[in-house]
Amino acid sequence: MLYTICIVLILIASVLVILAVLVQNPKSGMAANFGVSNQVMGVRETTNFLEKFTWTMAVVIVVLSLVATLAMDRGLVANSNSEISKDMEALQERVIDIEAPAAMPQAEIPAEAPAAETAPAAQAE
Repeated sequence: MLYTICIVLILIASVLVILAVLVQNPKSGMAANFGVSNQVMGVRETTNFLEKFTWTMAVVIVVLSLVATLAMDRGLVANSNSEISKDMEALQERVIDIEAPAAMPQAEIPAEAPAAETAPAAQAE
């Protein structure tokens, strides 16, 4: 139950952060050159509020994410981990099958060396 509440609050905070970022005026860059000064009629205070609001919502999202992680059902996490390990083992088997082909061509090694090749070795001794 706590996990679901945290997820809903994270979604709401995320939407609020998106809206706050879209409402803010750019502080630098090419778009700032075309904008009006942000000191007209108290807009500067609004900019400070939106910046503080954005940072606050970012911190809220991080904290709620940690709380949601701690509130997860242990049984579901263990079940999910076992499914992930099964999938990982299946993928490892596929990779091993691809890397090691079934039949590697082998070069034949002659049992005896020809007489012409053994003669120089005998003379060198």
